[in-house]
Amino acid sequence: MKVVIIGGGACGASAAARLRRLDDKAEILILEKTNEISIANCGLPYYCSDVIDSEEQMHVSSPQKFKNLLNVDIKMGAEVTEINRKEKFVVVNNSEKINYDKLILAPGAKPFIPNISGINNPKIFTVRTLADAEKIKQHLKSTNARNAVVIGGGFIGIEMAENFAEIPNLQTTLVELSSHILPPVDKETAAIAQNEIRKHSVNLILSDGVNHFEDNQIVLNSGRAIPYDIAVFAIGVKPETGLAKSCGLEIGTTGGIRVNKNMQTSDADIYAGGDSVEVTDFVTGYNTLIPLAGPANRQGRIIADNIAGYCSVYKKTIGSAVVKIFDLTIASAGNSEEQLKLKNVQYLKTFTYGFSHAKYYPNATRTMYKLLFNRNGDILGIQAAGKEGVEKRVDVIAVAMRNGLKVWDLIDLELCYAPPYSSAKDPVNILGMHADNILKGFMKPGYFEDIEDSFLVDVRSQEEFQNETIEGAVNIFTPELRIKYKELPVDRKIMLFCNTGFQSYVASRILIQKGFDNVFSLAGGIELYKELIKDQEAKKQSLLNKV
Repeated sequence: MKVVIIGGGACGASAAARLRRLDDKAEILILEKTNEISIANCGLPYYCSDVIDSEEQMHVSSPQKFKNLLNVDIKMGAEVTEINRKEKFVVVNNSEKINYDKLILAPGAKPFIPNISGINNPKIFTVRTLADAEKIKQHLKSTNARNAVVIGGGFIGIEMAENFAEIPNLQTTLVELSSHILPPVDKETAAIAQNEIRKHSVNLILSDGVNHFEDNQIVLNSGRAIPYDIAVFAIGVKPETGLAKSCGLEIGTTGGIRVNKNMQTSDADIYAGGDSVEVTDFVTGYNTLIPLAGPANRQGRIIADNIAGYCSVYKKTIGSAVVKIFDLTIASAGNSEEQLKLKNVQYLKTFTYGFSHAKYYPNATRTMYKLLFNRNGDILGIQAAGKEGVEKRVDVIAVAMRNGLKVWDLIDLELCYAPPYSSAKDPVNILGMHADNILKGFMKPGYFEDIEDSFLVDVRSQEEFQNETIEGAVNIFTPELRIKYKELPVDRKIMLFCNTGFQSYVASRILIQKGFDNVFSLAGGIELYKELIKDQEAKKQSLLNKV
C-alpha cells in the first residue's frame, strides 16, 4: 500500500508516524511544498524575540529522523498542483506524477491577508512559518526598528505583541477590529487581559481596523495614524482548500474540507485533517473551523488508524486553548457567551474567584472563572484568567465536558490537594457548587450590566466599605442584615456585593429566607467590577487620544 501525505505539519507528520507504527510495510511519502517540516509553529512568536534563541529547538523532527527511525520519505519543496482521483495520482510542481493507494490532505491553513492599499510594503509580515519568523528577526536587526504594530488580537497577535514588547527600545501597538481581544472568550475575561497588556506599556487600540498603509504610518478606519517600522498581520487564517476544490471534494458550509467521523472526505480513498477541515463543535453540534494543534495531531493519528484498518473516530472539538499574556494566563474551553448568543443557545452563567493554592500558604494568587451552563446542568463553556493553576482547572472542566459530566458532578471530583497546590475545596468544586446553587434557586446571580438599575448594598464591614465600594451603594454588614433587612426596598432589584461573591451569597440567603425574592448576589464581586471599570476607563482614554 502506498500512502501519500500532502503537508508535513502537525496532522501530516502525526499520520505518517502513527501509520508506520501500525504498518511497517506501507510505502509512506510526505510531500511538503515549503522547505520546513514538523516545525513548532506555536513557538514562532517566542522565536521572533529570542525567548527561544535556537532555530534547532524549533524543529520537532527532521527528514533524516523520519527516514532513519520511521522509514518515511519526505520531498521538500514539493507543491502538489493536481489530484487525479480517477487514476489515483498527484502531480508535483506541475511535472512529476506520483501514484497513491490512499491520500491524506493536511495542507493546513494560510494567514488571511485583506486587500488593503499598501499591503505589499516589505515592512509588513505574517508569522506562519519558520521562514516568516526569520524574516521578522532579520528586519528587526537590520532596520533598528523602534515602532512595531500587530494587527489582530487573537492568540498569535497577542503573543507577537507580548514578544515585541519584550524587545528593548521597541514600542508596540496592538490593533483589534472587535471591541475586545481574544475571540474565544467574553468581554469580562478579555478585560482582565487588556488591563495586563496596557500594564506592560503596549498601546492597545480596540474597535478600529486598518484602512491603508503608507510608507511610515498605518492609517486606521478612524483616521488615526500610527507610525511603524514593522507590522505583523495576525487577523486569522483560512483553510487551504484549493486542491480539494479543484478535484471535486466536498467543501463544508464553513469553508473547510468536509470529512466524516473517520476523517474521510467525499472520496473514500482520500482523508483530510488539521486546519484545512471542517469539524463539529462539541457543545452545539454546529459545523465550525477550529485551527488548533491538539485536534490536528489527534486527527492525523485517527486517519492513520483507519487507513491501517483499525476503526477510529474523531469525537468533535471542544476548542480548549490557553495563552500567556506577560504575567497572566488566559484559558478557555467550549463556547463563549457571545458564541452561544449567536447560535441561540439558552444558557446560564456565573463568575467565581478561586485561589491558586491554599490562601494561608505563601504567594497564593486569585483566578477569575466564568462558567456557562444550561438548566439541565450541561457545561457549555469555561473561561479563566489568573497567574497560577489556570490551565489546570480549565483542563479538568474540559475533561468533564468530554465525558458528559454535569455541573453538580464537579462538586464530587476528587482533585489533588495539599496547601502548596490547591485548597480542600478546589476552585473546580466551588464552580460546581455555585452552579448547583443557581439551578436549585438558592441564589440569583447578578452581573456588571445589572448594577445601574439596582439598589446596591455593600455587605462587607464598614472598614472595607470606607476603603472602596461601588458608587451609590449603602453599607449593611452581613450579620446586621438579620436586623436591618426591613430597611431594604421590597419594590426594587437589590444587588448585594462583597469582594468576590461569597459573602454576598451568604447575605442573599439571609434575605431570601426573610421572604425577599428580588435579591441578587453580584457574581465576581467588586474584584471583577474593578477590572471592568479599569478597562472601560482605558477605552475612553484611547478614544480621547484619537481626537
